[in-house]
Amino acid sequence: MTDTHCHLDFMEPEETQAAIQASRGHEAILTVGTNPVRNRRALAIADLYPHIWAAVGLHPTEAQLLSPELEADLTHLAQHPKVRAIGETGLDFYWTPESRQAQYRALDFQHQLAGSLGLPLIFHVRSKGDDQAEQEMAHWLWQNRPSKFVLHAFGGHPKLMEVGLELGAYFSFAGPLTYKRNAALREAARQIPLDRLLVETDAPFLPPEPYRGQRNHPALVRFTLAKLAEIRGLSLQQMEQITDQNAQACFRLGAR
Repeated sequence: MTDTHCHLDFMEPEETQAAIQASRGHEAILTVGTNPVRNRRALAIADLYPHIWAAVGLHPTEAQLLSPELEADLTHLAQHPKVRAIGETGLDFYWTPESRQAQYRALDFQHQLAGSLGLPLIFHVRSKGDDQAEQEMAHWLWQNRPSKFVLHAFGGHPKLMEVGLELGAYFSFAGPLTYKRNAALREAARQIPLDRLLVETDAPFLPPEPYRGQRNHPALVRFTLAKLAEIRGLSLQQMEQITDQNAQACFRLGAR
């Protein structure tokens, strides 16, 4: 199985080691950077293990950090041989709605960088009390049409799903797919083409139902995978093969 989105650098060193050991049977893990310091930490971890890869980017809640120096740094890091995506980028009006303009500048830069390097983009989208970020993200996607992208921890928003399907997005599902009250999200997962499905943990965040309230880690992706298999009427092994193949097609995880 493949965890296409986690943050191993958000863990303490001992926790990171335990998480990697517990997921040693995984096909691959993608650990995702969010700012200049964390990008380097993610790459340092990926360099140590053949099955761990990295994404580098500037999270929308850190968009105010964007500068010519940071752009040059991110451009340099993105050419590291273990980097397989740019992001996570996107729009977050939940934590930092006041940085909306900065978020768009960071989003546009990372889109250009990903295009120049032929790398997929990983999008984070979150609103507070409305769906403004999702609506604006859908509009931005329609206007800019990135060649390959992932809607990370997809929440099931109808417009974002509509535009994503039209543009060939990958939809990555995390622990919330297993939550009892998320029937609408499970219905969305039922409708998305099989060749566009990914699974992730977003560890140490978004743990699946049996572990809610605890720290997440890549080995727990099996609970989301099992729920996705149940939704689609497939065996765990079938869904594992499908999502592994999709992760390879999207990120080239495993390719040197």
